[in-house]
Amino acid sequence: MDPTQPISPAGHPPDRGHVLTEQRAGDAPRLDTMETQEILVTISAADQEVAPRVRAELDRIGAFIDLVHPRLARGGRLIYLGAGTSGRLGVLDASECPPTFQTDPGMVVGLIAGGDGALRKSSEHKEDEPGGAHDELDALGVGPDDAVLGIAAGGTTPYVLGGVEHAKSRGAATGLLVCSVMDRPAWCDVLIAIRTGPEVVTGSTRMKAGSATKMVLNMISTASMIRMQKTYGDLMVDMRATNDKLRDRAARIVSAIVGVDRDAAFALLDAADGYAKVAAAMGVLGINADEARQRIDAAAGSLRAVIGDLP
Repeated sequence: MDPTQPISPAGHPPDRGHVLTEQRAGDAPRLDTMETQEILVTISAADQEVAPRVRAELDRIGAFIDLVHPRLARGGRLIYLGAGTSGRLGVLDASECPPTFQTDPGMVVGLIAGGDGALRKSSEHKEDEPGGAHDELDALGVGPDDAVLGIAAGGTTPYVLGGVEHAKSRGAATGLLVCSVMDRPAWCDVLIAIRTGPEVVTGSTRMKAGSATKMVLNMISTASMIRMQKTYGDLMVDMRATNDKLRDRAARIVSAIVGVDRDAAFALLDAADGYAKVAAAMGVLGINADEARQRIDAAAGSLRAVIGDLP
């Protein structure tokens, strides 16, 4: 998959010692002799490096989001592809989109080597299969309306590289999120390389690399949903109140937008079947739920286009 990778003798796996995430940090050689607080200080100091490294890649993160957003707007999908920790983080981010933004579960999809069982039971051996994701991508009918992001901390995972290359051959927009240094493959439209460096525990990419990956996925999904008019300012308006926590949040959102007290906000929510965006439009414009839904749909989901700018 990557001609730059060292060739190993027959029967041996490739030497990945050159990969940034596999190298030793060098500042904690006696980690196993430290007391608890010293271990925590060491880990915390390493964690402070993550956010600046993510910030350095904002241009590439933005470039990938600009591929994702128009595809979602025309009914396509964002598909994450990973193995091990990377795969679990992709599935996590995808699973958070329906309750947060009222998306269809099929809009943001997380694929992990070994299938959903790998979320709880390690199936890391599956990551060695370059064609391991092909059947799933084919079953999803991946094509030009989709954006596929491969997630591989070290940038060498055959399951991820092979899957993203296959997605590109089917016409999808493609990206790679890595935490190491590599050249952008020809089949990758956008390479996001967060140079998190060696881990406190050598090779444990669930640490700094995992934190960076979570941050970037948060950015990709959240910014894409904001572009999809899923918020009004910083308010999570495209939500449905289905339990006490969400009813409380939705009532505070409606209250802030409409300028009514808590009881009136709950009354609007009840009339809107729990949908905060509909309740807000009803309250501001003095219309019923059906008309509010029609106006929101006609505005492609934009609450701001329906009610305008409020103080």
